[in-house]
Amino acid sequence: MIIFGQRVKELREEKKLTQVELGKLLGLSYQTIGHYENGTTQPTLETLAKMCEIFDVTASYLLGLEDI
Repeated sequence: MIIFGQRVKELREEKKLTQVELGKLLGLSYQTIGHYENGTTQPTLETLAKMCEIFDVTASYLLGLEDI
């Protein structure tokens, strides 16, 4: 899930959010956000859906299945 991690990081930085701030929005630790970004952990479907809302993108985009 390298593309997922890259996209999460890019979108987080575009929104000017730190890992801590994004973690708070998602109810997760900043360490978990870091794991998503470096590809060592994958989110639950619930977390993926929340990320889509926060970043205003589709799950297909976050997962690297399509480009915007």
